[in-house]
Amino acid sequence: MHRIVSKTRLSAEVYEMTVEAGLVAGARKAGQFVIVQTDIDWGERIPLTIADADAGAGTITMVFQTVGATTHRLAAREPGEHIAAVLGPLGNPTHIERFGHVVCVGGGIGTAPLYPIVEALKAAGNRVTVITGARTGELIIFEERMRRCADELIIVTDDGSRGRKALVTEPLREFCAAAPPPDMTFAIGPAVMMKFCERTAAEFQTPITVSLNTIMIDGTGMCGSCRVTVGGETRFVCVDGPEFDGHLVDFDNMIMRMGAFRERERQDRHECRIELGLEAAANP
Repeated sequence: MHRIVSKTRLSAEVYEMTVEAGLVAGARKAGQFVIVQTDIDWGERIPLTIADADAGAGTITMVFQTVGATTHRLAAREPGEHIAAVLGPLGNPTHIERFGHVVCVGGGIGTAPLYPIVEALKAAGNRVTVITGARTGELIIFEERMRRCADELIIVTDDGSRGRKALVTEPLREFCAAAPPPDMTFAIGPAVMMKFCERTAAEFQTPITVSLNTIMIDGTGMCGSCRVTVGGETRFVCVDGPEFDGHLVDFDNMIMRMGAFRERERQDRHECRIELGLEAAANP
């Protein structure tokens, strides 16, 4: 059993939760995730990205959105209560090296798993620019944490209520078109957002790494739902990823397959408006 240390509501449907998980906290690296089961005798096992960890305190921090029965059940737990199981760290860590100038793009809740990557890139001696976007200013998360570790933070919102009124691809394009362009880019967020970040980077022959955790379900390689085509070959996000060379990912196939769960997501009253905005911009 894992005791909940703290819980913060970041927005209407997004929560930050810190739990005791000493072995995970001591072993985790940027880009990895855990499998969480709320109760021993009830519920599915869901993958959640590790947004932060404190090895000394033996805790990890997870950020999640309430989109289904399990995440709603998890959000109802309070500090002092327990979670039945936290398994991890799982997945391959982010490849970190001294690239030079790195631009990291986070869309919506994707900014949370981007945070440990930004920390690791900065610790490796990179100059790190972060672009974070959301539908409205109220949905921007991890702003102060990003400001503390990044060299530059650019905030964009669909409605202009915070930062620039733009999609994340607009400042990304500006950086890629500059001389010199970024040495590396990272993108984490909705599938359509990552698709258009990749298209932008490809236009300027800029390398990009994407995290495909949005398609994971079981997180152990058993269900096969997270299979994607990368470089013409089938890969499983939970065991081969979650990060891949964005230029090799078949995003159209991935997005089509994610549509298989769209009706269930609607039943759970979740609709990704970031994806809708990017689709509208691409098809005026």
